[in-house]
Amino acid sequence: MVNPYKDLDKSKKDQVALMFNNIARKYDFLNHFLSMGIDKLWRRKAVKLLQSIQPRQLLDIATGTGDFALACLKLNPDKVTGIDISTEMLAVGREKIAKKNLQDKIELFEGDSENIKFDDNSFDAITVAFGVRNFENLEKGLQEMNRVVRPGGKVVVLEFSKPKNFPVKQFYNFYFFNILPFWGKMVSKDSSAYTYLPESVGAFPDGENFLEIYKSCGFVDVEQIKLSFGIASIYIGTKPVQ
Repeated sequence: MVNPYKDLDKSKKDQVALMFNNIARKYDFLNHFLSMGIDKLWRRKAVKLLQSIQPRQLLDIATGTGDFALACLKLNPDKVTGIDISTEMLAVGREKIAKKNLQDKIELFEGDSENIKFDDNSFDAITVAFGVRNFENLEKGLQEMNRVVRPGGKVVVLEFSKPKNFPVKQFYNFYFFNILPFWGKMVSKDSSAYTYLPESVGAFPDGENFLEIYKSCGFVDVEQIKLSFGIASIYIGTKPVQ
């Protein structure tokens, strides 16, 4: 298991919460700067995949500062609920939502993706952006998503992948293991956060491996959509109708 802080005697969950608390105020800038804004396009593409079911109630897991929750408003839902284990990330997200006067549309709560405090079949759709590789127990998190989404509801996961083809693979590895940690450390002042990112992506079971885990956790019609030459992927799963 890859953890952010190698010398800290805490669980992965506690370490991830600490890491995001440490970088919360710099997170949005670094996210958009280091991805050159491509992450916004990826989110928009992921949101469009939910248009067909016209979700009224959405849950955004590992919501962070609320970027995916805000993007989901394009679907014109009644409510978007976001949960995250980082109190500081949530504080930044609530500030953004308040500035846009969207408190009636989006509500953020501290919450654990592996122990979701909502009833069965509570949501029409679930979104997760760059969060599942941070789960301490991936299967448990996906099983919880399956529990709280309604039958026929969709789960859309946006996550980094490992590109396979030359020269994208070589450029990606150089950028991820050299450029990104350097600038991440310079701006965030947390030397571990942006070395953890490429390490956690490398350890994540992407592609067909993730689709198999998706299916084992109760989802059907699973599909992977590769983005930007395989740098990231959208994974779609549907909870079967009983």
